[in-house]
Amino acid sequence: MMGDIMVRRRAVLRQCLLGTILRPDSALGRTNGARNMTLLDIPLELGGNWEQSAPTDLLAVLGRMRAGCLDDTQLLSDQQPERLRVDDHLSGPPYVWLHSDVPTTAWVVVDARTRDWCNLAYQFGHELGHVFCNSWKRDAAPANPSQWVEEALVEAFSLRGLGRMADGWEREPPFPNDSAYAGSIRQYREAILVRYRAQAAEQGMGAGFAAWFKQRAAHFAEHGGVGDAAGAVPTMLELFENEPSAVADLGALNRWPGRSGLALPDYLTHWQASCVELKTPNVAPGWISQQLG
Repeated sequence: MMGDIMVRRRAVLRQCLLGTILRPDSALGRTNGARNMTLLDIPLELGGNWEQSAPTDLLAVLGRMRAGCLDDTQLLSDQQPERLRVDDHLSGPPYVWLHSDVPTTAWVVVDARTRDWCNLAYQFGHELGHVFCNSWKRDAAPANPSQWVEEALVEAFSLRGLGRMADGWEREPPFPNDSAYAGSIRQYREAILVRYRAQAAEQGMGAGFAAWFKQRAAHFAEHGGVGDAAGAVPTMLELFENEPSAVADLGALNRWPGRSGLALPDYLTHWQASCVELKTPNVAPGWISQQLG
């Protein structure tokens, strides 16, 4: 159904699809219907225009970032996809394509240049976070006033994943004699964090999370992008680094009618109930509620 309208995370989009490269994996014939596969090990597919980057190299880097984000994390969502497709487009921001073409495939689009592994991993990690948050199906369009929470969480999720990927790259690089590239990954990550810390200060996070939210609540009623929530990103990253089990709670997000269209107190209440239902650690929603006072 290539003629159908595909819904982007951030806008409605019509595009022609480019060829697909499938990962050579014996698991391709399996599905996760019996829950024997999770977001960490479902097959990865490549599509779009990757310029001069070799498919095997791309899959190696994407696999490393996926592991950096999800290793040692409980993956308990009942809405995990059966495949994960990653397309590279030559322009435009990264997003999750909310499509109906293959309803069991989560479809991520990035904009990464040839062998720019840091940027590729960072973009992929953010969009993988949305998939982890159950924001990959056709009906998963973002909505205010609480979309900012997911955006801040998945950005922190990606930054955490970059740090863990760098550690793994240094120990066991995916390419020969390439351990030193871990330093480049760390420098790239730190540059992003420096920018977010500055934005947090500009947005008044120094007065505390509750004061920051109170000041921006009216803004969040109409704006929920990651830039709008930039001030919260270092705080969410601190949560994940101090309480790694909280990462698993992302898999309990958005399993209720209305999703992020609910007011923040209701959003957090539904998230806590979803954590209880799935038996995730139930750390993140309570922590955010506590920070809000």
